[in-house]
Amino acid sequence: MAGSLLDIDEVEDQDSLKPKVISTGNTEVDKKMGGGIPVGSLILIEGESDAGKSVLTQQMIWGSLYDGINVVLYTTENTVKSFIRQMNSLSLEVTDFLLLGKLKIFSIMASKAQLSPAEVFSILLTDLESYPGTPLIVVDSLTTFITHSSIEETMTFFEICKQYCDRGTTVMMVVNSYAFGEADLARVRSICDAHLSLRNEEVGDRLIKVLEVAKVRGAQMSTGNIISFDVEPMLGIKIIPVSKVSV
Repeated sequence: MAGSLLDIDEVEDQDSLKPKVISTGNTEVDKKMGGGIPVGSLILIEGESDAGKSVLTQQMIWGSLYDGINVVLYTTENTVKSFIRQMNSLSLEVTDFLLLGKLKIFSIMASKAQLSPAEVFSILLTDLESYPGTPLIVVDSLTTFITHSSIEETMTFFEICKQYCDRGTTVMMVVNSYAFGEADLARVRSICDAHLSLRNEEVGDRLIKVLEVAKVRGAQMSTGNIISFDVEPMLGIKIIPVSKVSV
């Protein structure tokens, strides 16, 4: 009897050590997102071109790795080398994680022109079966495939991804806003547990990036709806206080 109780205690201790949220590694940003996005969420990051989608995604990849969460990245934006180079330019060092197999990067840049959206969706869903435990799966980005698929195909893909999230896997999809019509975006957003929207805004003579935390289901704290930020070399995301945004 004593042995079984000890086993239970050990399991509880192990569970308590597992990360409960996907963190950016940036305390200020995490706080605005309600303390981080709960593990097991289906996350949609969408926004304008050059609004900071990839930087936010890279920050969340880095934060997850340092929290002990394995990451699998599918990228249409980079090769493995260019991704590592981008991360280094933001002082987000991940080379050791790549060498240790904690970070896996699959570039589909060269092959995306030959693959149909249905084939890409099928490959991604098949791969989801291949990763045990609760990794973070990131697709940056789905734009090319969504713009060439029907909303029914896209919805089916997101719905199946949500089933994997319900089992503990966290899935993050990055998409340009123009990939969706307004009604289609509303349908996809309704499936997702978290929706982060980014845009550029002119404020006086400055062009700033704005992150709207549209939804974080199950957040530990209340979310801050709007985050203004810049991206600085070797620093990454730098929050701009409202008081410093002059009109």
